[in-house]
Amino acid sequence: MPDVDRPQIDTTKPSIARVYDAFVGGKDNFEVDRQVLRQIQQIAPEAIEVGRICRAWLIRVVRFLAGSAEVDQFLDLGSGLPTAENTHQAAQRLNAEAKVVYVDNDPSVAAHGRALLEENEYTHFVMGDLRDPAAILNDPLVTKHLDLSRPVALIQCNTLHHVTDEEGPQRLMQAYVDALAPGSYVAISHLYNPSDGSEHEKLAVESQARFNEMMGSCYYRRREEITALFEGLEMVDPGLTYLFDWWPDGPRLREPSAESHNLLGGVARKP
Repeated sequence: MPDVDRPQIDTTKPSIARVYDAFVGGKDNFEVDRQVLRQIQQIAPEAIEVGRICRAWLIRVVRFLAGSAEVDQFLDLGSGLPTAENTHQAAQRLNAEAKVVYVDNDPSVAAHGRALLEENEYTHFVMGDLRDPAAILNDPLVTKHLDLSRPVALIQCNTLHHVTDEEGPQRLMQAYVDALAPGSYVAISHLYNPSDGSEHEKLAVESQARFNEMMGSCYYRRREEITALFEGLEMVDPGLTYLFDWWPDGPRLREPSAESHNLLGGVARKP
């Protein structure tokens, strides 16, 4: 008898979580996911490096939030499959009792990632869709383990560019922000189209077309569209910037790849 509670994984179609896993050099992916990576590498040869830049940005952000910002609650939306270092590990290295709730709607994450993400009593996983803020914020595991009357760090790392314009990414973010207590933080990274006639714009247009051909929804947005996701919040220095420029760990020893200029990220505080 099949386990009706076990998420069903379709290995014939690429999964966003598994494709990102392939991008960062993980092992929880299938040939169909690696095909997507190889297709993207045809037009963006440094795609794997970009995946690692994204993960490194996330860890630096979490260190700031758990350290200098003294946040002890994290809601990581669209968390994806666990990799070398994850939100709870970075946060709990600075505060062993920092609480982290991961949310993802991908069956692969629920099937393979839950056990690795829930490695202690302060980390939990919720199967849910970030496009439904009310359901996420009222989920019993979220309300049990996070106190939304106190500051929370809400993380949207490489998630919102999979939300279509019709689904309203700014509206979704406003619903989350409205539910957060003053003193909360929001961290967002997003694919970027500079719309300036440059090679970076060309790469964004080509990559978006390739992604959508294979996976259904992926949108490189303009700076003003990404900025709008932080509506009503106060940006933390250095503002919305390239991921490699957001408080890097050390001096830059070589110039970032062209592909890494197609991602922006920032952190903002709710006053």
